[in-house]
Amino acid sequence: MGEPGFWDDQDHAAKVSSEHARASRRLEVFEGLRADLDDLETLEEMATEDESIASELEDTRRSLTERLAELEEARLFAGRYDAGDAMVTVNAGAGGTDSQDWAEMLLRTELRWAERRGMKTELKEASPGEEAGIKSATFLARGENAYGLFSAEKGVHRLVRISPYDAASRRHTAFAGLEVAPLVEGDVDIQLEDDDLQIDTYRASGAGGQHVNKTDSAVRITHKPTSTVVQCQNERSQSANKATAMAMLKAKLVELEEQRRRDEMAREKGEAQDVAWGSQIRSYVLHPYTMVKDHRTNVEVGNAQGVLDGDLDEFVRAELLRRSAAD
Repeated sequence: MGEPGFWDDQDHAAKVSSEHARASRRLEVFEGLRADLDDLETLEEMATEDESIASELEDTRRSLTERLAELEEARLFAGRYDAGDAMVTVNAGAGGTDSQDWAEMLLRTELRWAERRGMKTELKEASPGEEAGIKSATFLARGENAYGLFSAEKGVHRLVRISPYDAASRRHTAFAGLEVAPLVEGDVDIQLEDDDLQIDTYRASGAGGQHVNKTDSAVRITHKPTSTVVQCQNERSQSANKATAMAMLKAKLVELEEQRRRDEMAREKGEAQDVAWGSQIRSYVLHPYTMVKDHRTNVEVGNAQGVLDGDLDEFVRAELLRRSAAD
């Protein structure tokens, strides 16, 4: 960064500066932990002579353990795109209105979790359901290890509850799927031919002011060879929506390529393959009892409302550790 002409290339300089800041934060955490560990050893020696500081010793040990767990989590992001930003899409599944309502609940949960993790989010598209909830929504999550973290949430999420849309108040099961792709900006080896793209414009729905609702500013792009569809309606102009949609399309195509690579590696190892939409990763039960269980790691949490309010760290960390052990 101290080299002459470093700032001549603004994009490259921004990437290096971001990497430097990330490395500096990790180093600061590590050095802080090392210093606190030395203090803990001193405190333990004092505790053998003075029982009155036992509670302080326990609090210090607990704090160090939690911070070490966070540092251990950071070690798990070794993938090519793990450290970067993510594009997250929530889709309603089987279950009609209940699933559309559940998709909106899941979107809220993921956005709140991203906020807790210090990420910045941008909602790019939301398609409302017929009666309630959403059919789909896509947002960008920007922050350290955003893709690596959100990749642990990818899959089908199942909700069991008394349906507020059933006059007989019966128990219903609803499904929503979460897709995650790395948001790769700049130099990426994805070739898009004009003949492979179908670009449609339409009138944006929902709140957004006079312009967004009265002009065909929203853009939908279909990549014909892979049947991949992306859409964006929240930018100020059609050209801005198109540029964002193209970036979203590249992100999805990068994820498709990464998935092919993972599938090939799994086949070589003789491992069973995920069944995409059928791979239910987590169940959220609100009736007749409350519990959230992750079927990949068997982590269970009784405070379902806390989970729905964005408390996902325990599930995500357990899945990241499971993957690391499998590798």
